[in-house]
Amino acid sequence: MVKILFLISAAAFAGTFFVLRTGNDGRITEPRVREEALREKPLDKYTIEALSKANIDAGEITLGEVLGDDPAFTSYKFYFYVQGDPSTSSGFKKVSGLLNVPKPPGAFGVIVMFRGYVDREQYQTGVGTQRAGEVFAKGGFVTLAPDFLGYGESDNPSDSAIEERLQTYVTALTVLESVGKLNDAFSKNNIDAEILPDKVGIWGHSNGGQIALTVLEITGKNYPAVMWAPVSKPFPYSILYYTDDFDDHGKMLRRVVADFEKDYDAEKYSLSGYFDRINAPMQVHQGTGDDAVPLKWSDQMVEQFNKLNKDIEYFTYSGADHNLLPGGWNPAVVRAISFFKQKLLI
Repeated sequence: MVKILFLISAAAFAGTFFVLRTGNDGRITEPRVREEALREKPLDKYTIEALSKANIDAGEITLGEVLGDDPAFTSYKFYFYVQGDPSTSSGFKKVSGLLNVPKPPGAFGVIVMFRGYVDREQYQTGVGTQRAGEVFAKGGFVTLAPDFLGYGESDNPSDSAIEERLQTYVTALTVLESVGKLNDAFSKNNIDAEILPDKVGIWGHSNGGQIALTVLEITGKNYPAVMWAPVSKPFPYSILYYTDDFDDHGKMLRRVVADFEKDYDAEKYSLSGYFDRINAPMQVHQGTGDDAVPLKWSDQMVEQFNKLNKDIEYFTYSGADHNLLPGGWNPAVVRAISFFKQKLLI
């Protein structure tokens, strides 16, 4: 007669348990792992740990139309491709974005820019990064700001709202890996400029700050990073916080998140548990009148970084809103340019 014994162990606690079979003599035969426990789930490849081990390939950057011609810089539409599945290097998708190249000719450092949330129906290339990018270009930096999947001329993202969010990390990682390909693009388009591939910084605003922080955790690389009002709270609270503004008050999103948490450990996707992995210098700017990212979020984040002995500068602007207006925007960009030049040794 066959008896079934369920053994709860450390492996069981981790989400895997074994079925042990015993014969009539009471001896335990070889255990077998339940198939469903071994089966990889679709979003497993997006955990911070998994992405830190993924092979994110550098891709070719191509230039499109000229979007602006300022005496100090030229703006272009640019395109690159991201892996639809970072674990298999398959299913590539096109992403568009905004590129600024300083004038006159020279060799320049690069700032990769990640915008915050913008309603898709109102979005066009450059929204959320354009003004700061122009000031950085005037300050002597090439800037790249990806639109992300589903925006601008980019291909569509996943149909899953959670996966769409996680795909932003793959896009961000890919553009950072591909920066070195800019010199080929400049040569093909007769642009008399070059980038210094080892002089790359990151700028992020709001949710773009959350992307910047997550990228620093995934890579562990020394990308000097400037963040304006970064979303720094744990996932999924970091998105559920904003559901009051939804037409359905977040009912559908809460259902999506609940379904996600049935199958996945949200902590593995949440930046707040991986701050110790960051090895880059950071500069944070926060308005005290910000009603989108509360001041206390940045206060608490900076306090955590200080406890971890991270290299961080923190500036607050009295009465300034989410965009650091009215009194914070100008000093913030000046401080950012100085920070990038200092940390990148330019």
